[in-house]
Amino acid sequence: MFTGIVQGVARVEALADRPGLRSFSLGFPPGFGQGLAIGASVAVDGVCLTVTALEGADRARFDVMQQTLGLTTLAALEAGSRVNVERAARDGAEIGGHPLSGHVDALATIAAIRRPENNHVLRLTLPERWMRYVFAKGYIALNGASLTVAEADRRAGWFEVWLIPETLRMTTFGDKGEGAAINVEIERSTQVFVDTVRDTLEERLGPLLPALEALLRERGLSTDALAAPAPLPRP
Repeated sequence: MFTGIVQGVARVEALADRPGLRSFSLGFPPGFGQGLAIGASVAVDGVCLTVTALEGADRARFDVMQQTLGLTTLAALEAGSRVNVERAARDGAEIGGHPLSGHVDALATIAAIRRPENNHVLRLTLPERWMRYVFAKGYIALNGASLTVAEADRRAGWFEVWLIPETLRMTTFGDKGEGAAINVEIERSTQVFVDTVRDTLEERLGPLLPALEALLRERGLSTDALAAPAPLPRP
Protein backbone atom coordinates (compact mmCIF):
# COMPACT_ATOMS: atom_id res chain seq x y z
CA MET A 1 0.00 0.00 0.00
CA PHE A 2 1.04 3.59 -0.62
CA THR A 3 -0.11 6.90 0.83
CA GLY A 4 -0.06 9.09 -2.28
CA ILE A 5 2.56 11.41 -0.79
CA VAL A 6 5.34 11.49 -3.39
CA GLN A 7 8.73 11.18 -1.68
CA GLY A 8 10.91 12.32 -4.53
CA VAL A 9 11.67 12.32 -8.23
CA ALA A 10 13.74 9.53 -9.77
CA ARG A 11 15.41 9.43 -13.16
CA VAL A 12 15.51 6.61 -15.70
CA GLU A 13 19.20 5.75 -15.97
CA ALA A 14 18.88 2.81 -18.38
CA LEU A 15 16.28 0.54 -19.93
CA ALA A 16 16.33 -2.74 -21.81
CA ASP A 17 13.66 -4.67 -23.70
CA ARG A 18 13.21 -8.42 -23.70
CA PRO A 19 10.31 -10.44 -25.12
CA GLY A 20 7.22 -9.37 -23.15
CA LEU A 21 9.27 -7.43 -20.60
CA ARG A 22 11.02 -4.10 -20.15
CA SER A 23 13.61 -3.45 -17.45
CA PHE A 24 14.19 0.01 -15.97
CA SER A 25 17.09 1.18 -13.86
CA LEU A 26 16.07 4.16 -11.76
CA GLY A 27 18.38 6.58 -10.00
CA PHE A 28 16.78 7.83 -6.77
CA PRO A 29 17.27 11.02 -4.75
CA PRO A 30 19.98 10.69 -2.05
CA GLY A 31 18.78 8.54 0.85
CA PHE A 32 15.67 7.23 -0.90
CA GLY A 33 17.18 3.78 -1.35
CA GLN A 34 18.30 3.32 2.27
CA GLY A 35 17.10 -0.09 3.44
CA LEU A 36 15.59 -0.91 0.05
CA ALA A 37 15.71 -4.65 -0.65
CA ILE A 38 15.07 -6.95 -3.57
CA GLY A 39 11.34 -7.72 -3.59
CA ALA A 40 10.37 -4.38 -2.09
CA SER A 41 7.57 -2.34 -3.70
CA VAL A 42 8.02 1.17 -5.08
CA ALA A 43 5.33 3.28 -6.73
CA VAL A 44 6.74 4.68 -9.98
CA ASP A 45 4.42 7.36 -11.37
CA GLY A 46 1.71 5.59 -9.40
CA VAL A 47 2.49 2.09 -10.70
CA CYS A 48 3.45 -0.49 -8.07
CA LEU A 49 6.72 -2.12 -9.19
CA THR A 50 8.95 -4.70 -7.53
CA VAL A 51 12.68 -4.21 -7.05
CA THR A 52 14.45 -6.96 -9.00
CA ALA A 53 18.05 -5.83 -8.47
CA LEU A 54 19.99 -3.28 -6.45
CA GLU A 55 22.59 -1.34 -8.42
CA GLY A 56 24.08 0.88 -5.75
CA ALA A 57 22.98 2.88 -2.74
CA ASP A 58 20.37 4.85 -4.65
CA ARG A 59 19.74 2.89 -7.81
CA ALA A 60 17.56 -0.15 -8.49
CA ARG A 61 16.17 -2.14 -11.38
CA PHE A 62 12.52 -2.99 -12.05
CA ASP A 63 10.95 -5.38 -14.56
CA VAL A 64 7.66 -4.30 -16.14
CA MET A 65 5.45 -6.80 -17.96
CA GLN A 66 3.79 -6.06 -21.28
CA GLN A 67 0.29 -5.69 -19.82
CA THR A 68 1.46 -2.93 -17.47
CA LEU A 69 3.25 -1.17 -20.32
CA GLY A 70 0.03 -1.24 -22.33
CA LEU A 71 -2.10 0.25 -19.55
CA THR A 72 0.19 2.96 -18.17
CA THR A 73 2.59 5.72 -19.20
CA LEU A 74 5.64 3.57 -18.43
CA ALA A 75 5.89 2.46 -22.07
CA ALA A 76 6.75 6.05 -23.05
CA LEU A 77 9.68 6.37 -20.62
CA GLU A 78 13.18 6.72 -22.00
CA ALA A 79 16.62 7.34 -20.60
CA GLY A 80 16.55 10.63 -18.71
CA SER A 81 12.80 10.59 -18.02
CA ARG A 82 11.77 11.81 -14.56
CA VAL A 83 9.18 9.94 -12.51
CA ASN A 84 7.44 10.34 -9.13
CA VAL A 85 8.45 7.69 -6.59
CA GLU A 86 7.16 6.54 -3.21
CA ARG A 87 8.28 3.67 -0.99
CA ALA A 88 5.63 1.25 0.29
CA ALA A 89 3.95 2.46 3.47
CA ARG A 90 5.08 0.94 6.76
CA ASP A 91 2.70 -0.17 9.52
CA GLY A 92 1.72 2.82 11.60
CA ALA A 93 2.88 5.36 9.01
CA GLU A 94 0.96 8.62 8.77
CA ILE A 95 -1.31 8.66 5.72
CA GLY A 96 -1.10 12.25 4.58
CA GLY A 97 -2.91 11.49 1.33
CA HIS A 98 -5.22 8.50 0.93
CA PRO A 99 -4.57 4.75 0.64
CA LEU A 100 -3.39 3.67 -2.83
CA SER A 101 -2.82 0.21 -4.26
CA GLY A 102 -0.49 1.25 -7.09
CA HIS A 103 -2.85 -0.34 -9.64
CA VAL A 104 -3.58 2.15 -12.42
CA ASP A 105 -7.19 2.23 -13.67
CA ALA A 106 -6.96 4.52 -16.68
CA LEU A 107 -5.03 7.23 -18.46
CA ALA A 108 -6.12 10.86 -18.27
CA THR A 109 -4.96 13.57 -20.67
CA ILE A 110 -4.01 17.11 -19.69
CA ALA A 111 -6.45 19.25 -21.67
CA ALA A 112 -5.45 22.67 -20.33
CA ILE A 113 -3.12 24.33 -17.84
CA ARG A 114 -3.77 27.57 -15.96
CA ARG A 115 -1.25 29.36 -13.78
CA PRO A 116 -2.90 31.77 -11.34
CA GLU A 117 -0.50 33.35 -8.87
CA ASN A 118 1.21 30.70 -6.71
CA ASN A 119 -0.97 27.95 -8.17
CA HIS A 120 -0.88 25.53 -11.06
CA VAL A 121 -4.22 24.21 -12.32
CA LEU A 122 -4.53 21.10 -14.45
CA ARG A 123 -7.72 20.29 -16.34
CA LEU A 124 -7.75 16.63 -17.35
CA THR A 125 -10.06 14.56 -19.50
CA LEU A 126 -10.95 11.00 -18.57
CA PRO A 127 -13.03 8.29 -20.30
CA GLU A 128 -16.71 8.29 -19.29
CA ARG A 129 -16.40 4.88 -17.67
CA TRP A 130 -14.09 6.36 -15.03
CA MET A 131 -15.51 9.87 -14.73
CA ARG A 132 -18.48 8.42 -12.81
CA TYR A 133 -16.11 8.00 -9.84
CA VAL A 134 -14.76 11.57 -9.90
CA PHE A 135 -16.48 14.12 -7.65
CA ALA A 136 -15.57 17.65 -6.59
CA LYS A 137 -13.76 17.57 -3.22
CA GLY A 138 -13.12 13.83 -3.62
CA TYR A 139 -9.74 12.12 -3.84
CA ILE A 140 -7.90 10.98 -6.95
CA ALA A 141 -4.35 9.74 -7.54
CA LEU A 142 -2.44 11.20 -10.50
CA ASN A 143 0.97 9.72 -11.28
CA GLY A 144 1.03 8.41 -7.71
CA ALA A 145 0.16 11.72 -6.03
CA SER A 146 -2.92 11.96 -3.82
CA LEU A 147 -4.84 15.05 -4.90
CA THR A 148 -8.22 16.63 -4.20
CA VAL A 149 -10.56 17.19 -7.14
CA ALA A 150 -11.41 20.90 -7.28
CA GLU A 151 -14.08 20.75 -10.00
CA ALA A 152 -15.59 17.97 -12.10
CA ASP A 153 -17.94 17.94 -15.07
CA ARG A 154 -18.88 14.32 -15.72
CA ARG A 155 -21.04 15.14 -18.76
CA ALA A 156 -18.16 16.95 -20.44
CA GLY A 157 -15.63 14.38 -19.19
CA TRP A 158 -13.17 16.62 -17.36
CA PHE A 159 -11.96 17.46 -13.86
CA GLU A 160 -9.48 19.89 -12.36
CA VAL A 161 -6.82 19.75 -9.66
CA TRP A 162 -4.93 22.69 -8.16
CA LEU A 163 -1.24 22.25 -7.31
CA ILE A 164 0.66 24.38 -4.80
CA PRO A 165 4.36 25.23 -5.27
CA GLU A 166 5.46 22.48 -2.83
CA THR A 167 3.64 19.84 -4.87
CA LEU A 168 5.31 21.09 -8.04
CA ARG A 169 8.71 21.01 -6.29
CA MET A 170 8.32 17.41 -5.10
CA THR A 171 6.80 15.95 -8.28
CA THR A 172 7.12 15.98 -12.05
CA PHE A 173 3.84 17.81 -12.72
CA GLY A 174 5.70 20.97 -13.63
CA ASP A 175 7.28 19.06 -16.53
CA LYS A 176 3.93 18.10 -18.05
CA GLY A 177 2.37 20.04 -20.90
CA GLU A 178 -1.00 19.96 -22.59
CA GLY A 179 -1.62 16.59 -24.22
CA ALA A 180 0.49 14.66 -21.69
CA ALA A 181 -0.88 11.33 -20.47
CA ILE A 182 -1.26 10.82 -16.71
CA ASN A 183 -1.76 7.58 -14.75
CA VAL A 184 -5.01 7.59 -12.75
CA GLU A 185 -6.00 5.46 -9.78
CA ILE A 186 -9.58 5.96 -8.65
CA GLU A 187 -10.26 6.23 -4.92
CA ARG A 188 -11.50 2.74 -4.06
CA SER A 189 -14.16 3.53 -1.45
CA THR A 190 -15.78 5.98 -3.88
CA GLN A 191 -15.76 3.32 -6.61
CA VAL A 192 -17.38 0.75 -4.32
CA PHE A 193 -20.03 3.25 -3.18
CA VAL A 194 -20.95 4.34 -6.70
CA ASP A 195 -21.06 0.80 -8.07
CA THR A 196 -23.20 -0.38 -5.15
CA VAL A 197 -25.75 2.39 -5.68
CA ARG A 198 -25.84 1.78 -9.44
CA ASP A 199 -26.33 -1.98 -8.93
CA THR A 200 -29.09 -1.31 -6.39
CA LEU A 201 -30.91 1.05 -8.77
CA GLU A 202 -30.65 -1.48 -11.58
CA GLU A 203 -31.91 -4.28 -9.34
CA ARG A 204 -34.82 -2.29 -7.89
CA LEU A 205 -35.92 -0.43 -11.01
CA GLY A 206 -35.18 -3.07 -13.63
CA PRO A 207 -36.84 -2.04 -16.92
CA LEU A 208 -37.72 1.39 -15.50
CA LEU A 209 -34.04 2.38 -15.18
CA PRO A 210 -33.64 3.54 -18.83
CA ALA A 211 -36.66 5.82 -18.39
CA LEU A 212 -35.16 7.31 -15.21
CA GLU A 213 -31.83 7.86 -16.96
CA ALA A 214 -33.55 9.59 -19.88
CA LEU A 215 -35.48 11.86 -17.49
CA LEU A 216 -32.31 12.79 -15.63
CA ARG A 217 -30.47 13.53 -18.89
CA GLU A 218 -33.19 16.00 -19.86
CA ARG A 219 -32.35 17.88 -16.66
CA GLY A 220 -28.60 17.68 -17.17
CA LEU A 221 -28.19 14.95 -14.54
CA SER A 222 -27.40 11.26 -14.42
CA THR A 223 -27.77 8.32 -12.07
CA ASP A 224 -24.12 8.90 -11.11
CA ALA A 225 -25.24 12.11 -9.37
CA LEU A 226 -27.51 10.01 -7.16
CA ALA A 227 -24.51 7.96 -6.12
CA ALA A 228 -22.34 10.93 -5.17
CA PRO A 229 -20.84 10.24 -1.73
CA ALA A 230 -20.50 13.02 0.79
CA PRO A 231 -16.92 14.38 0.79
CA LEU A 232 -14.79 13.07 3.64
CA PRO A 233 -12.27 15.18 5.55
CA ARG A 234 -8.69 14.54 4.54
CA PRO A 235 -6.94 12.50 7.27
